Amino acid sequence: MKNLLYIFLFFFGSLTAQNTKYFEQGNALYNEGKYAEALDRYEAILKTDKHSAELYFNLANAHYKLNHVAPSVYYYEKALALKPNDRDIKNNLAFANNMTVDAIDNLPEVGLSKFVKNFAKTMSFDSWAKLSILLVILFVVLYITYYFAVATRKKRLFFVSSSLSVILALVALGFTFYNYNLTQKNNPAIVFAQESQVKSEPNLRSDEAFVLHEGTKVQILDTVNNWRKIKLSDGKTGWITSEDIKPLNTF
Repeated sequence: MKNLLYIFLFFFGSLTAQNTKYFEQGNALYNEGKYAEALDRYEAILKTDKHSAELYFNLANAHYKLNHVAPSVYYYEKALALKPNDRDIKNNLAFANNMTVDAIDNLPEVGLSKFVKNFAKTMSFDSWAKLSILLVILFVVLYITYYFAVATRKKRLFFVSSSLSVILALVALGFTFYNYNLTQKNNPAIVFAQESQVKSEPNLRSDEAFVLHEGTKVQILDTVNNWRKIKLSDGKTGWITSEDIKPLNTF
C-alpha cells in the first residue's frame, strides 16, 4: 500500500512539475510573439485535465492574438466562470466580443425579478447554503439562551433575536434554492462555426430562423439527437447542429 502511495505521489509531482514547465514555456513563447507555439504548450496542460482561470486566460490571449474569434471568446468565458470578478478577464472578453459579427441586444429585466436575481447572484448557492446553516445554529443558540434567561428584558431580547435569525435563515434557504435553479438552467455555449444556419425545427428541412456567426454566446435549452435548441440574449430561439457550438460547462 505504501509503495502505491509513493508511486502516486511521484506521478502527481512529476505531472505538476511538467505542467508548470509547459506553462512557463507557453508564457515565454507568448512574450516572444510566438502565439501558435504558446498555444501548443497551454493545450498540452489541458490534456492532463488541469483547469485554472490563469490557463484559460492565457489560452484566450493567444487565440485573440491569432484572431481566432470563437476560441478567444470561449476561453475568456471559461476563465471568467472560475474568476467572475476578475477585471482583466472582463476587459479582454469585451475586446474579444468586439470581434464577433452578430450584434445581439440583451433582453431587459425590470422590477422585482431583476432585483431578486441580482441579489441572489451576490453569492454562490453553496455560500447561501452555508449562511442558512449558520443562521439556524445562531437561532438554536439564541433560543436556548432565551429559554434559560431569567431577566424579562433579556428574555425579550433573545426571543426577538432568535425569531429574526430563523426568518433570515428561511430567506437564505430560499435564495439557496433559487440560485441553484439559476445555475442548473445556465447552460451556455459558444458558436464555433464561421456561419451557422439556425432552424425553426430540429431538422434540415425546416425553415431558417436566423443566422449566427462564430463567437456568439447562446444558451442551450434542449437536445434532440444531433440538434440543440438555443436561446439568444434577446429572447430568440431556434435549433442548431451540435457540431456548430461548444458548451462552456464541459471540461
